[in-house]
Amino acid sequence: MSGSSLVFSSAASNPEPMTPLWAARPWTNHSRAHELEFVLLGFAHVPSLRPMLAVLFLAAFLLTLLGNTLIVLLTSLDPGLRAPMYLFLRQLALVEICFSLDVAPRLLVTLLRPGRGMYPISCALQLFFVLSCVISESLLLTVMAWDRFLAICRPLHYGTIMSLRLCHLLATTCWLAGVPVSLVFTIWLFNFPFCGSQGIRHYLCDIPPLLSLVCADTRVFEASAIVATMLIMIVPVSLIVTSYTRILVAVLRMPSASGRHKALSTCASHLVVVILFYCTTGIIHLRPKSSYSPESKQVVSLSYTMLTPMLNPLIYSLRNKEVKAALVRVFIQRRGTFTP
Repeated sequence: MSGSSLVFSSAASNPEPMTPLWAARPWTNHSRAHELEFVLLGFAHVPSLRPMLAVLFLAAFLLTLLGNTLIVLLTSLDPGLRAPMYLFLRQLALVEICFSLDVAPRLLVTLLRPGRGMYPISCALQLFFVLSCVISESLLLTVMAWDRFLAICRPLHYGTIMSLRLCHLLATTCWLAGVPVSLVFTIWLFNFPFCGSQGIRHYLCDIPPLLSLVCADTRVFEASAIVATMLIMIVPVSLIVTSYTRILVAVLRMPSASGRHKALSTCASHLVVVILFYCTTGIIHLRPKSSYSPESKQVVSLSYTMLTPMLNPLIYSLRNKEVKAALVRVFIQRRGTFTP
């Protein structure tokens, strides 16, 4: 690829108002990414609901930031949450914060200021961070399942295997593993010629809506995207299923009912998050050019871009006695610090 593919510039700094919203200005027959401006058309099919949706999504965004920031603070400040499980939970909360900061502000702009142009570099960066966060979350969920497997099935060796050094190495790998993959697919996609309308029928720059604007043969790209998605999602899902199958076998062999309940309760929250995340992301990314309508893709995408990041702190905190106890301890400690 040429070095110029990393540099994008806008064709116009002040896009004209779009009236109607769907009537986006046409590009020339073959426009490169550096010659155009994108316009996100998220929820343009329900214009009357845009103000209400903006309020709902703003509330979800604030709750996501609040809940995940609270998880980060609790697992960082409270000595009772020093186990590897909580270190990985903190990393997951940080990923959700980054994900929400990448998606939610642009979504709110799209709802409140419809028709506003978006520079290609902004679109490319959003796609890059979306892909990176999805990959990081997928790997973190896999590592968390392996951690639970070791804690329940190999309790005598757990402390030796899950050393602090290994935990930090795994967390760093989860953060960085998605960078090269995301970078390759982002640059590759933005090197295609675009034609037709400049409107993206989505509320974020993602591979499926961008592919619908490409006027070139994308079969190799789509096949590569499917293979990458299978490696990034199907392989982790297989490892997670294997871990929980062995966990279930070990739990069923426990003689104590209270022991079985305690073991399963530590896994329940993680399983709920896994199901929410993989079911929704798989629908979108396993078929880059699927037969689903753009409107249905937007609704499904909301599940893993807005709903899951907001629910994760609630799922982990409401079902976890240690997190709730840490919240009380930290609150009392901070209150006592400021009491004269």
